[in-house]
Amino acid sequence: MSNFTFDHDFHIHSRLSSCSHDPEQSPEQILRYAEREGLKTIVLTDHFWDERVPGASKWYSKQDYPHICQSKPLPQSEGIRFLFGCETEMDKDLTLGCSRELMEELDFILVPTTHFHMTNFTMTEEMLATPETRAEWWVRRIDALLSMDLPFHKIGLAHMTCPLIWKGDREKLVATVNAIPEYEMHRLFEKAAKLGMGIELNVCDMRYKDSERDALLRPYFIAKAEGCKFYCGSDAHTGNELQNLRAWFERGIEDLGLTEDDKLIIK
Repeated sequence: MSNFTFDHDFHIHSRLSSCSHDPEQSPEQILRYAEREGLKTIVLTDHFWDERVPGASKWYSKQDYPHICQSKPLPQSEGIRFLFGCETEMDKDLTLGCSRELMEELDFILVPTTHFHMTNFTMTEEMLATPETRAEWWVRRIDALLSMDLPFHKIGLAHMTCPLIWKGDREKLVATVNAIPEYEMHRLFEKAAKLGMGIELNVCDMRYKDSERDALLRPYFIAKAEGCKFYCGSDAHTGNELQNLRAWFERGIEDLGLTEDDKLIIK
């Protein structure tokens, strides 16, 4: 059984994402990254809130479908699939910022349930009070996602141990993940595997310290045990973030013991 190879990147932003701040982060530059790394499939996933879904924040309201479609048509290169997707959002009321209708137009949809830093949009102060309340909402937000009527074969759960769970405090990030009950993880990932939703190996989440390894990889080990499929996501917003990624992905892949059978394939 062959090892899981880093031959794809399903989470990449262009300059159209408001947090990019890199005017050179174009689809053409992203394609050159794929050529340089020998990748077979890449997905453009700019931040997005569907204008047909009420409730967008001021930041998200500018990132509607006409906005992200400015990248189309995507440049192509022989041997590389360059797909068009998005990273949408789930607000504090568990509303998803992408209509079911529009999902049919997209190749892949990332859903981050761990953007806890957007206070009063994705989370309230009460939800954020302690590691235990954040752990409770980590579960509730994934649970809500898995209960929706979605094309799960092209849905990815983005950065599930993201530092934004507790921005700026690694100890409290680890405490939050440690507070998530193991039985809840098994329940969620058993359902995710049955539905076919992908689990992201985000490069930022793979930069765990040795002392954090057991805590921050625990959800991934459980997802693997339940039969989930995984994919790599650089979450790059700038050209500099598209450099020197392979070692981080390969470290996480090795630590998790992933094989090609564990890989999510976008069809």
